[in-house]
Amino acid sequence: MLMRPNYTLHCERESGVSLIEMIVFIVVVSIALLALVGVYRQATITNVDPIVRTQALEAAQSKLDEILALKYDAQTPTGGIPACNSAQAGSVACDNITEDNYNDVDDYHNRTELNTPAAGYTRSVNVTTNTNIKVITVSVTTPTGETILLAAERANF
Repeated sequence: MLMRPNYTLHCERESGVSLIEMIVFIVVVSIALLALVGVYRQATITNVDPIVRTQALEAAQSKLDEILALKYDAQTPTGGIPACNSAQAGSVACDNITEDNYNDVDDYHNRTELNTPAAGYTRSVNVTTNTNIKVITVSVTTPTGETILLAAERANF
């Protein structure tokens, strides 16, 4: 009869984590938490920006619509025919003069309004003429310093 030797296998079970593993875990979680807090902080700082931009865009668009609804020039007759400074008989020369009556496009040149539509906003208008086409540029500066620009052309007809 053959005898087998009696071997006892000892399996030691490890439980818990070592100190090094715990330190590595804390460092990794801390880095991830710092990144998450940074993103959250940036989101809360810029949370109001879309509202500010929308108000500025609405202010620029309303002023641009107001100006585009007016006559090309003070010398332009109602209906626009004949256009001022045209080659047709009976037309008059365009004056391109800025006046305080705000009845034509030129009257808004270099006009600046403060606190429009709310406190801290500045709205300004610039009108330039280039071969019978006036370019109207409306810019609105927000309280955060961002500038919204809208431009349109008004033809002489």
